[in-house]
Amino acid sequence: MAELTVILYMLTISLFTATVSASQCSTNGFPLVRNINELPQDNYGRPGLSHITVAGSLMHGLKEVEIWLQTFAPGARTPIHRHSCEEVFVVLKGSGTLYLASNSHSKSPGKPQEFSVFSNSTFYIPVNDAHQLWNTNDKEDLQVLVVISRPPAKIFMYDDWLMPHTAARLKFPYFWDEQCYQKNSKDEL
Repeated sequence: MAELTVILYMLTISLFTATVSASQCSTNGFPLVRNINELPQDNYGRPGLSHITVAGSLMHGLKEVEIWLQTFAPGARTPIHRHSCEEVFVVLKGSGTLYLASNSHSKSPGKPQEFSVFSNSTFYIPVNDAHQLWNTNDKEDLQVLVVISRPPAKIFMYDDWLMPHTAARLKFPYFWDEQCYQKNSKDEL
């Protein structure tokens, strides 16, 4: 009986140690229920941004969607960019401005349309439409839940709205995927 107790104790310690030391990039044991407050967050060198990958392709092994929680301080914004996936935003708190160039399929994004976004609003970004989200509210953070299709996303970034598509800079893997990206990942595009 004492031997069984020792074996069970050693097994428990081994499982605890493996759980504690698991990488954030591990696709094994993705918990069904998690506390968002305990997930890693970073600004990835972009002042005013807080990014959390709630459920990711490279980080957690999801195949069809990826979900982020992003918070933008007053004045913070995304770069002007496009990607070959659909994107849906849900504004959880705050307000700001969405710039969307729905004519992005010409030589450059061109002049964007401006849309006000606000708490409890949602908006959709079509595939390859250049866009930028900006917290234009100087009094409070803008917090959004973001869902993208076909992860991991290949991002093309622009210096301005008139920059030709051929001059846009590809960023892949994107900043929050760099740690988990492996060259042998299957690319279905």
